[in-house]
Order: sequence, then structure tokens, then C-alpha cells
Amino acid sequence: MRARIRTGSVVLDKRTKRWTFFWWEDGKRHSKAIGTLKDLPTKADAWRAARPLCDALETETKIIFRNEQAPTVKTLVEQYRAERMPQRKGTKLAYSAWLKNHIVPRWGGCPITELQARPVELWLGALPLSPKSRVHIRGVITNLWNYAMWRGDVPTQRNPMELVTIKGATKRTRKPRSLTVEEFQKFVAHLTEPFHTITLVCVCFGLRISECLALKWSDVDWLNGRLRIERGIYRQEVDSVKTVYSEQRMTIDTELLEVLKTWRKATEFRADWDWMFASPFQLGRLPWSYPWVWRVFQDAASKAGIGKLGTHTMRHSYRAWLDAVGTPIADVPPLAKPCSLSGKFLLVRR
Repeated sequence: MRARIRTGSVVLDKRTKRWTFFWWEDGKRHSKAIGTLKDLPTKADAWRAARPLCDALETETKIIFRNEQAPTVKTLVEQYRAERMPQRKGTKLAYSAWLKNHIVPRWGGCPITELQARPVELWLGALPLSPKSRVHIRGVITNLWNYAMWRGDVPTQRNPMELVTIKGATKRTRKPRSLTVEEFQKFVAHLTEPFHTITLVCVCFGLRISECLALKWSDVDWLNGRLRIERGIYRQEVDSVKTVYSEQRMTIDTELLEVLKTWRKATEFRADWDWMFASPFQLGRLPWSYPWVWRVFQDAASKAGIGKLGTHTMRHSYRAWLDAVGTPIADVPPLAKPCSLSGKFLLVRR
């Protein structure tokens, strides 16, 4: 840790008749000539000439003092986990991964004040990660800075991370996979229940797989034909939905409603409090897990000869099909969702 710089002094060398400014830094004495006795006849004149040097030293002293007082990133992360870490399980796990694998190993021993725009931007640019991943890491550092200001560890100021630019941040490294109607028909032909119904629900409502698997029979309003989305499930733990816009009620097309009725009659877990897609291996206590559904999807896609796909492909297909019928996703009301059955597109609205 660097020693604090002390205010210097002005001394006249009687032999050379020159004024010299002396100061101590890191245990060493430093000096700088500031003028002759002819130009600066009094000590007050010499001090006035040395004022810029004094101001510069005082500024540096404040910076060093600030860095000495600011907590290290590692300490701040531990406190952030306890007080301000997002509680949604998926988000919490992602933040923990960025902190553990990238931020703490590089910056853990540094005070938070050293995480300025230039060094952070250069560091992010050298990471072998996609631009989107770098954006996520920048976002976590932004939160750490905001947390430090909220605690009073550093003065309230503009967050330095606002100055960090990441090239290609809006570009995807891979194009999202979406299915054509023909590919979708081939795909579902190789699915058995409940995975056939899971696929229809995902693609008809554009749900994330975490939202689909978290559905319960009580979420269906059979009389009015509505579906309520109010939870997700992540690694077999109930969680909130990803965004406030995901939590909503949606109209169910009559054809899809019949599909749900048929599945409810077929499953042994049909009580209102049961999971809509309860796993018999868990005796109905939990729905089918995401890894299991993913493997079933891969097997069906392979048999259909349509290449690899993921569960999120259903959500991408939903958006692509809306665009195909001339309805951009931004123009769809919150409760208006498409329902595709047997290759037909039905847009159901509130």
C-alpha cells in the first residue's frame, strides 16, 4: 500500500540563489526547482509559484486516500451477495458464475475505485467470450459500483461502467433457430405425451420452457378459456417468471383447450393443485425436468431429420410465425397470442 503524500516545503539554496520545492513520497524525498531569487524575491512569492505543485500533490493524495478507504472487490462481492444479489434463482446463478469465474479472479484484490472505464473495457475486450456475455459481466460490475455508492463506500457519482463500450453487443453469434410449419409437423409426429402437449403449449403461447413446466391445472380457467402464467421452475425449484411482462393471462384457442382436456383425462395427476406436466418418476411432486425434455426434443428432432434444436426453438418459432402472417410481436396486445394446430394459424385476442 502506498504511503500518503505529505505537503511539501519551499527552501532557498543560498549558494545558487534558487528556490526549491521538496516533498516526501513513498518514503523518499523528491525536489523540483521553482525559480531564482531574482524572479521570486520573497518566500511568499516562492510559495505562490509552488502552488500548482502543491495542488497536484493534494489531488494525488486524495486519490490514494480514496483507494485506501474503498473496499476491495472481493469484500464488496461478499456483502453484495448478502444484501443486493437478485433473488430469482436463474439470475442469481448467472451472477454468481460471472463473479466467480471472471470478476473476482481478476479484480478481487483491487479496490472498487480501480474498476474504471478504460481498464475494464480493455479487459472485457480480451476475454474469449461472446459480446452478449461481456455485456452481462459489465452489468454485474455496474451493479457493484451502484452498490458501493449506495453503501457510501465511494462518493455518489456517474457510474464508470456507463462509459464502457462493447463492440458487437447487439449482434448474435448464432442465428436463432426457428421451425417452418413442415418441420414442426415432422417434429411433433415423433413426440409422445406429455411432450407433444408441452410442445404445443410452448409454441402456441411463446412460453419459455421454465414457464410451461411450471403450469398447474389450477392455472387454467376452463369456463372462460384463459391461461394464467404466474411462476417458472428452474432446476426443479419454483421461481418467479423472468420479467413482469411474462406474468399474464392469455386466451386459449378452443382447439388447444380440447388438447389440454384430453391430456388431463389421460394423466394420473389431474387435481387442481397438480402440475400440468407432473413427472411419474417424482410421484407427481415435481414436473418433468428440463434436461429430460431437452433430451426428448433432441431425439425427436433427430428422427424427424430436422437437425438439432432446443426448447427455446419453440419460442423463436412462435415469433417467426407471427411475423410470417404480418403481425410483428411488438404489435401484439399483451393477451393476444397465436395458436398453431395442424398447420393452421389462429390469432386469438382478448
